[in-house]
Amino acid sequence: MNRCLDKAAIAEADLTTAVTVTEVEEVKMVVKLLPMWSTCILFWTIYSQMTTFSIQQAEQMDRRAGGRFVVPAGSLSVFLFLSVLLFTALNERLLVPLAARLTRRPQGLTSLQRVAAGLVLATLGMAVSALVEKKRRDASNGSGGVAVSALWLVPQFFLVGAGEAFAYVGQLEFFIREAPERMKSMSTGLFLATLAMGFFLSSLLVLAVDAATRGAWIRGHLDDGRLDLFYWMLAVLGMANFAVFLVFASRHQYKRTRPDAATTELP
Repeated sequence: MNRCLDKAAIAEADLTTAVTVTEVEEVKMVVKLLPMWSTCILFWTIYSQMTTFSIQQAEQMDRRAGGRFVVPAGSLSVFLFLSVLLFTALNERLLVPLAARLTRRPQGLTSLQRVAAGLVLATLGMAVSALVEKKRRDASNGSGGVAVSALWLVPQFFLVGAGEAFAYVGQLEFFIREAPERMKSMSTGLFLATLAMGFFLSSLLVLAVDAATRGAWIRGHLDDGRLDLFYWMLAVLGMANFAVFLVFASRHQYKRTRPDAATTELP
């Protein structure tokens, strides 16, 4: 790839203007970001489950509060946003100063370390989601047909929300820092593209799983399906994605910001 781009900077005899070396180097810098970009997509695929299947789980759980009042299923997503607010505050007030003291770096955690933390927390969230769904399904299909409290969904909302607090900041910081100086405006676009692709991938996975299992895993009524297995599949994909992320991160050479700046930071 680099050789092909290098040729673009070679002026031909009949051309008065060729692609400059600077422009070629900028394209190289963007191409270098694509491996890391691709490993960020699955986080948002996992995140999308919190606004779809997790809400569907809540609809089939006990949401009573204070006797007759029934909490709307969609309202449970407030725990996702509370988690983001909580862990963002903890990150800035506690984790960053602690990491700065341990690593002797003013910024504490690097951008890729933040993304790594987000990927791990999101994967754990899927494992917890699978366990909670199995508990809900077993209780609902049991002889008593008892509905499990919707509060059992809080841990998965908090884990994925905590993951967003790390991954969102880490991804945005990484793309802004590593994008070429004259192409900073596209850094936000790269970040938002991972979010869009994550939700798109979620839809493709649902369609693929539904076709592969002939509707056995994902049903209109969750008691008739195996949503827990779908969650476990996402957890396994999350672990595999994290392994690939570590490989790419260990090979990534950070853009120099100062002559004495370190060129490599590992997650």
